[in-house]
Amino acid sequence: MRSVAFLRAVNVGGRVVKMDRLRVLFSEIGFSGVSTHIASGNVLFTAARGRAGDLERKIETALGKALGFEVAAFLRTRAEVEAIAARQPFPAADAAAAHALYVGFLKEPLSPDQARAVLGLAGANDLLAVHGREVHWLCRERSPKSIALPGRIEKALRLPATFRNVTTVGQIRDLLAPDRPAGRPGPAPAAPVRA
Repeated sequence: MRSVAFLRAVNVGGRVVKMDRLRVLFSEIGFSGVSTHIASGNVLFTAARGRAGDLERKIETALGKALGFEVAAFLRTRAEVEAIAARQPFPAADAAAAHALYVGFLKEPLSPDQARAVLGLAGANDLLAVHGREVHWLCRERSPKSIALPGRIEKALRLPATFRNVTTVGQIRDLLAPDRPAGRPGPAPAAPVRA
């Protein structure tokens, strides 16, 4: 099963992890076709078998031991990434004029109360939408309040999450495509969506 692990707490806050080391660690876990995309902790791999939750725990345990700090892993299959990249949760005019669009990855779908808590953090500058295990965020313009939004979402939920620009998500979708050889590097990252 071809999948991607979106890792939290990699190359932020002074925790520097080289992508070649991540590739080796994922290979040592037993995955094949391991590759990475940009330095924010996106690891593409093939697992012979296993449920997503079990694989996430296996990755988190191995990385915690090897790196000396906790790393949350959020797995998505190729089909799930394709669906996320195709999703348009905001009106086209708002999306076209946005400073940036992001996807927040969670472990489990939110309860109605959790979804309301997240949506309550939206404001004039930041639109939010919840779909299954993802939080979609449209940022109209960069501001201190917007920069702090991912942390505020985690605090409201008391759950870990990790965010990626939709451009990155689209590139990972392309890298996971069945006609692309596993382990082959992808295109250079494109600029974020801007007005």
